[in-house]
Amino acid sequence: MKPLIIGIAGGTGSGKSTVAQRVADTLRPAQAAFIDMDAYYRDHSHLAFEERRQVNWDHPDVFDTGLLAEHLEALRRGEAIQKPVYDFVTHARARESVRIEPAEVIVIDGILLLVDERVRRFCDVKVFVDTDADIRLIRRIRRDMAVRGRPLEEILDQYLNTVQPMHLQFVEPSKRYADVIIPRGGENTVAIDLLLASIPRRLDGTRA
Repeated sequence: MKPLIIGIAGGTGSGKSTVAQRVADTLRPAQAAFIDMDAYYRDHSHLAFEERRQVNWDHPDVFDTGLLAEHLEALRRGEAIQKPVYDFVTHARARESVRIEPAEVIVIDGILLLVDERVRRFCDVKVFVDTDADIRLIRRIRRDMAVRGRPLEEILDQYLNTVQPMHLQFVEPSKRYADVIIPRGGENTVAIDLLLASIPRRLDGTRA
């Protein structure tokens, strides 16, 4: 049986991971697999740490999109994959990986998920989570300070120099590829519930 692949995109701090988790939580643990596109950042361990900090992490070229497409194709064939692990503190790919077993539903989220056609063509349902820029910035500041240990000045510099320009150039235009647009992110329970209600019907279609 071909799995149902749900791709969830949106700007940084939009709530796309919350939406993806809501989808995964409605399914049985063995029924769903979750993949985060952030795990597929290219390995920059060959660069000095200060050089890594200067990389534009919001440009499509920093993602190993080819590997992500290969993994989605393998999961569609019913094969397990070894998902990379990325360390956001050191800006490098970790040595270990995570085994992801094939499942009926594959949920994948990422800011640039809908930008590359190689990945987009694997998504049976394409979702864009749309949230106001000020809310996204506040969420990013809180996350990067609490989880990634970054100082406020560095977060704001990165936002102004790369995050915001790349959002306008790549993320926002990719919204035209979405089948479903969810305004207000994870707080929009009505839109999320409608998305969740469509999954059983689509799963029946894959079984037919």
